[in-house]
Amino acid sequence: MRSKNRRPASRIPEVNLVPMMDVLMTVLTFFIIISMGLTGQQLMNVNLPRGGDGSGVDTEVQAIGEEQEVENLVIGLDNQGNILLDNEAVSLAVLGQAVQQFATNNTEGKIVLKADRDLPYEQVADLLTDLRDIGGDRVSLAFE
Repeated sequence: MRSKNRRPASRIPEVNLVPMMDVLMTVLTFFIIISMGLTGQQLMNVNLPRGGDGSGVDTEVQAIGEEQEVENLVIGLDNQGNILLDNEAVSLAVLGQAVQQFATNNTEGKIVLKADRDLPYEQVADLLTDLRDIGGDRVSLAFE
């Protein structure tokens, strides 16, 4: 007969790491997003669209492992459809000259287009087409 005072065999405790990993990934994601928001040039009167995974990077790593600052030409497109260069409205002809001069002086440089989120995408696509025709073959779209 069994005694009532006897305890059942103790189990080995288990540690569930999934919640801890979820918290760790959330904190890591938070710091990545915050650090990306602190870099880059700001344009007045341009509200960038929201995004999920990253944006253009201001530095590139060379094959030998050194970091080199890459100069970017930042072009804005505000909510009225005005083209902004250095926070001043410019015409497409002036923009074309600036892009061609930038492309010849900076072979590794990138062109960053910061378009307002309220613009129809057709206007953004038209400007991208114009930039391609001018010679801007390294154009990145910025978002926050």
